[in-house]
Amino acid sequence: MAVAAGSTADLPRLGIVLMLCAWLMFSVVDTGAKWLAVAGIPAVQLAFMRYAGHFVISIAMIARGGLTVDRFRTDHGWQLVSRSFLLISATLCNFYALQFLPLTVVSAIVFSSPVIVCFLSIYVLRESVGPWRWGAIILGFIGVLIVVRPFGTGFHPAMLLIIYNATALAFYSIMTRKLSGLVAVDTMQFYMGLIGTGVLLPFALLNWTPPDTSIGVVVLIGLGVLGWAGHQLLTNAHRFGTANQLMPFTYSFLIYVAIWGYLLFDTVPDRATLTGAGVIMIAGLIIWKRERTA
Repeated sequence: MAVAAGSTADLPRLGIVLMLCAWLMFSVVDTGAKWLAVAGIPAVQLAFMRYAGHFVISIAMIARGGLTVDRFRTDHGWQLVSRSFLLISATLCNFYALQFLPLTVVSAIVFSSPVIVCFLSIYVLRESVGPWRWGAIILGFIGVLIVVRPFGTGFHPAMLLIIYNATALAFYSIMTRKLSGLVAVDTMQFYMGLIGTGVLLPFALLNWTPPDTSIGVVVLIGLGVLGWAGHQLLTNAHRFGTANQLMPFTYSFLIYVAIWGYLLFDTVPDRATLTGAGVIMIAGLIIWKRERTA
């Protein structure tokens, strides 16, 4: 992506715009998946289409430099496979749970992932965590409990799938951090699409349910296209802004899904969801602030 000549002070702003657009794409993917799931399309079919579209576009991107075997080789195969299975299983759980839960509840729990990353970094990355970040970890856990309400009437078993989703995304984030600089982004995208498509294809075919309308077909195909576009925008955002500059804008996703949920499903977040999401957001921002200071 070319940048016009001018002050470099504009670059972080461009990164922020790209970050906002990336999370808009991801919110549309989740909204489309929920719309199709409510219409009776199986979660495994939705997940398959998410990765099949991703796979086709990834091949096209790599093909720009020539389709040679060397362009697909990597010394980190098993790490890429493990990383892919984490995201694939998280996507499958996410799409299944969307049949039963509002978008805002799902997104609030998923956004506890940075808090889980902070907790896991103590044992996986051997990073030191001070009292502020320990406090944020506990605060994030409290936020999840407020949203989930494990002993209340608002609890649904599908919430456990979203907690797994957040945990799998945390491990995925840590693996991505360790592979960054060792494996090209296009290569990681390719293996993600390849493994997701290959693993989910037989299950998708067994449960295949065609959408009833042409708009449903467009939305189904769009899951992969918009998912890939979101990842590309996210990658490019980090070319123009640092992680510390961009991280607070990831919470725009919560705003997007609240709007989509109201417009398409006539759902308004209840007090517990709003309170828990706010607590989780504060916990994530505390961790971000302490890492920025460090």
